[in-house]
Amino acid sequence: MGKIEIIRGDITNSAVDAIVNAANCSLLGGGGVDGAIHRAAGRELLEECRTLHGCETGKAKITKGYKLPAKYVIHTPGPIWHGGRGGEEELLASCYRSCLTLASENGCKTVDFPSISTGVYHFPLDRATRIAVSTIKAYLDGHEEIERVRMVCFDERTREQYALVLSEYGD
Repeated sequence: MGKIEIIRGDITNSAVDAIVNAANCSLLGGGGVDGAIHRAAGRELLEECRTLHGCETGKAKITKGYKLPAKYVIHTPGPIWHGGRGGEEELLASCYRSCLTLASENGCKTVDFPSISTGVYHFPLDRATRIAVSTIKAYLDGHEEIERVRMVCFDERTREQYALVLSEYGD
């Protein structure tokens, strides 16, 4: 079974097979982690993203990492929180599953995620962490090819919430 770790850090510094970008549907860069990844990867990332013609919320697409230490970037548009009546929870779970599926298909053994949708998309952190951890754990149970998944948290509050939820699983 794979292993989940929680760290505080800057995902653009992750030397792993793939990092996940909490993208918008255009895949052409934006604010937060999306903008940071695009800046760190360089212009070639934007040029490749233009060829992908966007991505639906809950799905994922993969590109090269370019100037990043990660080999790949897996882009996933997370759901914007509208009170939970628009299928946001299932869409968020789908983001994590779609990213892990692409990671498996592309031979990635190590994957680093940000906390998808908990920034400017306002997904409640407590709900988002439970969805992320349970979805990742369920995927790893059936996919031993992925050796490690890390949640790379931008701030201490987010890291503490992920650590709390993971501890409830006995990990």
